[in-house]
Amino acid sequence: MSRKQPAASGKAVLWIALGLLACVGFILLGNWQVRRLHWKLGLIHDVDTRVHALAVPAPGPAQWPRIAAGHGRYLHVRLTGHYLPGAQTLVHGTSARGYGYWVMAPLRTARGFIVLVNRGYIPADLPESPAFARIRPPSGEVGITGLLRLSEPGGGFLRPNRPARKLWYSRDVAAIARARHLPPREVAPYFVDVDAGPTASWPLGGQTVIRFPNHHLGYAITWYLLALGSALGVGLLLRSAWRDRRASRPTP
Repeated sequence: MSRKQPAASGKAVLWIALGLLACVGFILLGNWQVRRLHWKLGLIHDVDTRVHALAVPAPGPAQWPRIAAGHGRYLHVRLTGHYLPGAQTLVHGTSARGYGYWVMAPLRTARGFIVLVNRGYIPADLPESPAFARIRPPSGEVGITGLLRLSEPGGGFLRPNRPARKLWYSRDVAAIARARHLPPREVAPYFVDVDAGPTASWPLGGQTVIRFPNHHLGYAITWYLLALGSALGVGLLLRSAWRDRRASRPTP
């Protein structure tokens, strides 16, 4: 009996340690979901208050540090200027119309700086057709309105951007600017999704997703309930170990 008791005690300690570790892990996951909840609420607030507001001048160089820090997303802006000549950049993406490309083109504004403009969505098969030549940016001065979007650096883990092969999976402003040999000091650290045009022609603007599901509160509650369950399990194990210890004491 004396040999089995240490083994049983060792197992109890192991299960208690695992239970405490699980409890801490669930609490951390719950806290992460709470942070995500606040981020999502801020995003929804930005969308609700900005996308339908009157367009304001696009932020200039004096405001770029604030934009680079994550401010100004989904601001409704207006731009006037000329599209720069040269090939456009096609970025793989998905819209309500299905899988295809975003057509990115640099625009030099009347104020002197350059903004990468997402002219809209085209189907995946369009670049292979003769009709693709007709979607070149218009010449001469243009005026556009759209939503300010933050740069998407790097691309995904499984599909990173490959500039040398002209394969783009995210709208990485700095990387696209380098690939197009644009002067870096003149390029805004954001891009603009153009508003929908009067006709449904390619590229199709106005495809920005402005509805965001928010399930983070439910996820947080789930993780906290699991943490509570783990804590209760640890409590039961401690009580059982305490009872076993009392029962193993020799009676006087």
